[in-house]
Amino acid sequence: MHTMWKGTISFGLVNIPVKLHAATENKDVKLRQLHKECQSPIRYQKVCPICEREVESEEIVKAFEYAKNKFVVLTDEEMAELQDEHTDKAVEIVDFVKLEEIDPIYFEKSYYLSPNEGGGKAYTLLRQALADSEKIGVAKMVIRSKEQLAAIRVYENTLVVETIHYPDEVRDVKEVPNVPEAAEADPKELDTAKMLIDQLTTKFDPEKYKDNYRTALLDLIEEKKNADETATAKDKPAPDNVHNLMEALEASLDRAKNDKPAAKKKTTTPKKPKKKMKKNA
Repeated sequence: MHTMWKGTISFGLVNIPVKLHAATENKDVKLRQLHKECQSPIRYQKVCPICEREVESEEIVKAFEYAKNKFVVLTDEEMAELQDEHTDKAVEIVDFVKLEEIDPIYFEKSYYLSPNEGGGKAYTLLRQALADSEKIGVAKMVIRSKEQLAAIRVYENTLVVETIHYPDEVRDVKEVPNVPEAAEADPKELDTAKMLIDQLTTKFDPEKYKDNYRTALLDLIEEKKNADETATAKDKPAPDNVHNLMEALEASLDRAKNDKPAAKKKTTTPKKPKKKMKKNA
């Protein structure tokens, strides 16, 4: 399993060297966009609308838009310095709370923690202490240049980090439109709803839930592939060097003609008539 991050977890005077691994992966079927006419993949270019040309990566800078078309530009050096000041490989557990006290809306992404060299004993200690106390640790850590609030808990004998949204990242529920005000439901309808819930209540088994749409989409793709209903992108035409060379020579010739200074016209002065020599008498 790929290691994303290495550091230490500390609680009190105990330090645990650990490695971080992604606990989940995106299984969405990624579809490409093709040009309908020639079946070639569509490219997305970074184009400057003012200069009207494609912009290379080294020409791009980062900026914060504080008002419409008003920006504060941040250099790579400033960003790197800021990240160095706030990037610490130590994860300090600041509080211990019960898991049920955190609403699931705050949870963001899950990561597995494994002990790094020499951290097995302390790792086992924290895992056992969390399991016995039925508590989770609330900590701060930096992942991918972002300071994260995180919950550290035990999942099937492994420590797991759950990144948590900060309170200001969770939108105010009062802003949700058209939510009906609290009112008493009809007693008969409420009893029927409760009976239905009781009948459908079971023990949670994640294995019973499948992504039926993804399965059907993959089946359709395989079926079309087996039926040879496929498309092949055309190769980009190789440049005609002879043609391009001729164009370059003609363009150079035209430029040379335009750059050549105009020849000065010669001015001719009329010749004076020769004087006749007088004969001696």
